[in-house]
Amino acid sequence: MDDILKIYEKRIDPAFVAEELKKIKEESKKHHNTKTLKQIFNLLDITTLNTTDSSSTGEELATKVTNFHNKFPNMPDVAAICVYPTLVEVVREFLDRDNVKIASVTAGFPSSQTYLAIKAVESKMAIEKGADEIDIVMSVGTFLEENYKEVFIEIGVIKEAVGEHHVKVILETGALPTLDHVRIASIISMEARADFIKTSTGKITPAATPEAAYVMTEAIADYYKKTGKKVGFKPAGGVATVEDALLYYAIVKHNLGDDWLNNELFRIGASRLANNILTEIVKLESGKEIKVEYF
Repeated sequence: MDDILKIYEKRIDPAFVAEELKKIKEESKKHHNTKTLKQIFNLLDITTLNTTDSSSTGEELATKVTNFHNKFPNMPDVAAICVYPTLVEVVREFLDRDNVKIASVTAGFPSSQTYLAIKAVESKMAIEKGADEIDIVMSVGTFLEENYKEVFIEIGVIKEAVGEHHVKVILETGALPTLDHVRIASIISMEARADFIKTSTGKITPAATPEAAYVMTEAIADYYKKTGKKVGFKPAGGVATVEDALLYYAIVKHNLGDDWLNNELFRIGASRLANNILTEIVKLESGKEIKVEYF
């Protein structure tokens, strides 16, 4: 792993990142329009990851996504529904939108504190039950011990278990001490064949931050330059406001370009954001302050 990391070696200057984010935040205001908000809506992974989730939770969410166009015919679909593996089968049964994927958190989510064999089997089972992609958590404790090789091997084993299906690796950036650690975790995950790197589980504070997003997308750009392989990015956890979404959109646009502004390479994990975007679109199109509560 040391040889791999040397290829991408770079120290992160937090002050420089802060200055860049100030500029990007100003730039994000230019994207505050219905066209971009609809584009962002199509990036959303509608998520329910609660202890109280049941089969009825999965059925209700899948039915809402299926029937969404009946109420909002001029809106695109969301990108995916993200649930626990036990709900994958019921979501598959009640979801009837070909372009909406099913994502499942697996591998001992949210702490990743279980055996690698179990992580691989759980991930494979979720795919067999109907998931299109899985979201796993990097072994943060192992990473913080600087056992980077073990982290790399683990991600690779899970990727091997699910084959061509997308694997999103959650770095849990709020638990990483510095932005340099965020960059290292990003590189290790991508070298281990992650299809996406994702900020957070949403189960600890802080969750997604613009600083982590900047460093992760810059790492993706560097990886692409060196390998020609495009890896996706997903901020998740606490992304709730329209302003939040526009900022992450602008970060991706700034560091990765327009090629990444689609749901094959950019997702936003959200539970509250969808309704807030819908509310803002209604306001921009009709001039009326109408709170939309659909999801």
